[in-house]
Amino acid sequence: MGSRSNSKVSNSSFDFSFKVLLIGDSGVGKSSLLLSFTSNSLHDLSPTIGVDFKIKLLTIGGKRVKLTIWDTAGQERFGTVISSYYRGAHGIILVYDVTRRETFTNLVDIWAKEVELYSTFPECIKILVGNKVDKDSERAVTKEEGMALAQEHRCLFLECSAKTRENVQQCFNDLILKILEVPSLREKGSVVVKRQKQKHLYETSRGAGDCCSY
Repeated sequence: MGSRSNSKVSNSSFDFSFKVLLIGDSGVGKSSLLLSFTSNSLHDLSPTIGVDFKIKLLTIGGKRVKLTIWDTAGQERFGTVISSYYRGAHGIILVYDVTRRETFTNLVDIWAKEVELYSTFPECIKILVGNKVDKDSERAVTKEEGMALAQEHRCLFLECSAKTRENVQQCFNDLILKILEVPSLREKGSVVVKRQKQKHLYETSRGAGDCCSY
């Protein structure tokens, strides 16, 4: 009963709905970044199996935004699942571990190519994120190298630590603000909201209070 009520409230309480992806090698901290952003506590995480997502509602730039943030296992290829994972993404966070150089080079060798192949919005905003800066003594990738790669691929750039929460909020804020600057992405994000509101009104008029919508 409560979840149904919450669903109805959320359907009418935001201006934009954006889909954001977390991609990168297994173990770079994608799930930790997601948990750090959406939860008040961090736990020991087992590797993601398949695909996971979380929803976060926030106000930024004077706009109420619903984020659906998708996280996927970095070591597996899902075939047809990959294309549906990328479909309709407004923003993509490419994550590497600053202490493991191969996770950085794989962003070019694997992940950037995958984005180019499967992303359905060419104008989607990308941000390159170097995670685990709390392990600075073990650093294998310099900040300058990260900035250079981001510039080369026209991405935003930030280093952060999911463990200490340093720059985690900033990462998502920067991404959303940049998405909001792109008229076509704003339009696509507001279309989703309109559809959800229309669906909610239709279900209410049909007396579909016992149905769950996602």
